[in-house]
Amino acid sequence: MGASLPPKEANLFKLIVKSYETKQYKKGLKAADAILKKFPDHGETLSMKGLTLNCMDRKAEAYELVRRGLKNDLKSHVCWHVYGLLYRSDREYREAIKCYRNALKIDPDNIEILRDLSLLQAQMRDLTGFVETRQQLLTLKPNHRMNWIGFAVSHHLNSNGAKAIEILEAYEGTLEDDYPPDNERCEHGEMLLYKISLLEECGFLERALEELHKKEFKIVDKLAFKEQQVSLLVKLGRLGEGEKVYRVLLTMNPDNYRYYEGLQKCMELCSESGQYSSDDIDRLDTLYKSLGQQYTWSSAVKRIPLDFLQGEKFQEAAAKYIRPLLTKGVPSLFSDLSPLYDHPGKADALEQLILELEDSIRTTGAYLGRQEKEPPSTLMWTLFLLAQHYDRRGHYDIALNKIDEAINHTPTVIDLYSVKGRILKHAGDLPAAAALADEARSMDLADRYINSECVKRMLQADQVGLAEKTAVLFTKDGDQHNNLYDMQCMWYELASGESYYRQSDLGRALKKFLAVEKHYADMTEDQFDFHSYCLRKMTLRAYVEMLKFQDRLHSNAYFHKAAAGAIRCYLKLYDSPPKSATEEDDEMSKLLPSQKRKMRQKQKKAEARAKKEAEEKNEEESNATGVAKSGKRQHAKPVDPDPNGEKLLQVEDPLSETTKYLKLLQKHSSESLETHLLSFEVNMRKQKILLAFQAVKQLLRLDADNPDSHRCLIRFFHKVGSMAAPASDSEKLIWSVLEAERPDLSQLHGKSLEEANSHFFEKHKDSLMHRAAAAEMLYVLEPEKKSAAIKIIEDSANKPISTNGALGPVKEWKLKECISVHKLLGTVLVDPDAASRWKAWCAEYFPFSTYFEGHHSSVISKSAEDKICEVPQNGSPGHKEVLEKGPTHPLNGKLEAFKDLTI
Repeated sequence: MGASLPPKEANLFKLIVKSYETKQYKKGLKAADAILKKFPDHGETLSMKGLTLNCMDRKAEAYELVRRGLKNDLKSHVCWHVYGLLYRSDREYREAIKCYRNALKIDPDNIEILRDLSLLQAQMRDLTGFVETRQQLLTLKPNHRMNWIGFAVSHHLNSNGAKAIEILEAYEGTLEDDYPPDNERCEHGEMLLYKISLLEECGFLERALEELHKKEFKIVDKLAFKEQQVSLLVKLGRLGEGEKVYRVLLTMNPDNYRYYEGLQKCMELCSESGQYSSDDIDRLDTLYKSLGQQYTWSSAVKRIPLDFLQGEKFQEAAAKYIRPLLTKGVPSLFSDLSPLYDHPGKADALEQLILELEDSIRTTGAYLGRQEKEPPSTLMWTLFLLAQHYDRRGHYDIALNKIDEAINHTPTVIDLYSVKGRILKHAGDLPAAAALADEARSMDLADRYINSECVKRMLQADQVGLAEKTAVLFTKDGDQHNNLYDMQCMWYELASGESYYRQSDLGRALKKFLAVEKHYADMTEDQFDFHSYCLRKMTLRAYVEMLKFQDRLHSNAYFHKAAAGAIRCYLKLYDSPPKSATEEDDEMSKLLPSQKRKMRQKQKKAEARAKKEAEEKNEEESNATGVAKSGKRQHAKPVDPDPNGEKLLQVEDPLSETTKYLKLLQKHSSESLETHLLSFEVNMRKQKILLAFQAVKQLLRLDADNPDSHRCLIRFFHKVGSMAAPASDSEKLIWSVLEAERPDLSQLHGKSLEEANSHFFEKHKDSLMHRAAAAEMLYVLEPEKKSAAIKIIEDSANKPISTNGALGPVKEWKLKECISVHKLLGTVLVDPDAASRWKAWCAEYFPFSTYFEGHHSSVISKSAEDKICEVPQNGSPGHKEVLEKGPTHPLNGKLEAFKDLTI
């Protein structure tokens, strides 16, 4: 390194390297320039200068200098290494690996390059190469602990756990008997636990247990020791010993549900289905009563019996559990009880119990059978619980009555307004839900959670501008929108993207969805630093778990939503491309002169407003980023060149943009119906017949009775049947595949498409969504039978369904389904009369729905109030103005427009 230079310049070169490592970049540049004055073509100095400039965000100069340096000295491992570091900084890992390999051809035993190469191989999951590099590092430096551990981990990741165990045992053989010293006990204990987990993973259970007991005194983490011990005992079938260990663990943490579940397994009282015999229930009851006496303060020991008890015992245990929490005033009580609603009959029992508690408190001021009076707040919390119960059962009118009574009782409790907003959201009145959430927010301006819930409600009501200004109240001054992105606030970006999509603002919607995708890319990159850190700190079990998590990262629900949202945007963009400038000019030429003037005036006003907003925003950002509160100068962040996502819409082929996200969904969310629905839509538009058919087969595999699966099946074969006869050899091959596959589909076996659709309708005629799918496909197959298709939908009966409830029947139709049927009638079947009839019927079924303009919805209440008042609205801000002005809007603390929402 710098060997070809005279002594003075060689020392300067060492100074460049030291300055780079200590981040003294200006000092390093000065030294590099001093060398280059005498030796302007010195390759290694040019490369190091380029690397230093790269750290100063001068990338173009950096690449130019590094390439010049490499060109001048192709046989220098330093130049190749630096080139690799440059690529690594830009996340071009494959190119960086190539550079490192070229450097190793010149200097095969360079420890630093080998270490950097191993990190990239771990990052890229080149596990075979990772094993080879770690072995080479161990050969070169066998006295270094990290090299032994890295070699073992590489074999473990390469699915060779037995070899990893051998390496760890060989490493232990190099240690002295009194190892480890006190300052390394934690790291050594972690290594031992990692080795034991490897033995367990490889199936050497007896050996693992023996090793665990043998090395107990060297393991510092006693909780992990006990958990590992009980895991091995249960797998070995030594349940009696396992039971004892679980009881010890419960003394350490009596609120850990996993310990109770493990204890039940050891006592052979565990059921995956949740169904127990009467003898098992008696034994479980006895067990938890004894545990309850031992751990009186534990909530888990009181809650778990509610899952298996039945009848009177359930009511008695539920009463004992619920009463103290109502007295104490625990807002999360309903969330705790909600899983019980999936158990047959328990929803009835809970309702009966809570109603009895309410009646007892109203009449006597105390619980039934008790003398001591309850505080006044107990009635309010009981009403609060009842409101959530009726909301869960779909009885929104009763739920609203209960929550209003609770609000009248104690108007200062914030949770009451939040729950009322949630009830209205479920009932379909999103603007009123947003208003109530904002009312709750205004009662405690320092609560981030309530602020976030308010933002979520506003986004659901498509009040994006208002939601944005409310959200940034909890971000850093002057860097508001970037701060939400930097915090990876994905729930906000997804909700905002969905809202923009509903409003057909595809540019902004895409920008939000792709921001979430970028977060996941950043998470993948974030693992890089841990490849060396975890080996150094010996957090090996956590490291391996982190790598496994990273491998399934894209199966996360947030990524699925973002990828699906982006694909839907591109599909919509393909179906309705934006108008070109010539088309807009043609439309303008058709307008009357007066209309042209108005249009131009509107455009000028919009441009002026946008310009003013941009100037104000830039001024705010420049002021805020100039000097921080601490008085220190801050670096201004780059301004977003495309805030509205307009450039994202300027793609030549929207369908090709979907490929990346679709492949990730197919790889990581293959069990999701939505993945294959999107695959079908994309490939049908691409005319990729076999890929579309593959999507249909996946849909039928996952859920053949799903209405969307039926739609795709009929649409596919109808499309294929309407295509021209195959001409080329490839087309003939595709047709032969389809002909061979069609008889294997039970839905079409021996049936025409019309018969298959009719059979599907007869099989599912009691379901609204299935009827809608059958009607839509009837119209697709036989457009002349449009009236018959509409009749299929209109003949649907909103029958009551069983809900294990004591409130009477609950109607089958769901609001979301009825909205989709209304859209089907209006846009696909194109029958405005049928759509209006459907809207009128649904307005009766869903009286709080703003979409159907139900008679109790805020839309009707507001319009009725306006008619009564007959006051001109010029002086009050409209919806658009409210969005522009921000959180101080007329809904804050003023819910008069929504006071008539209850029955």
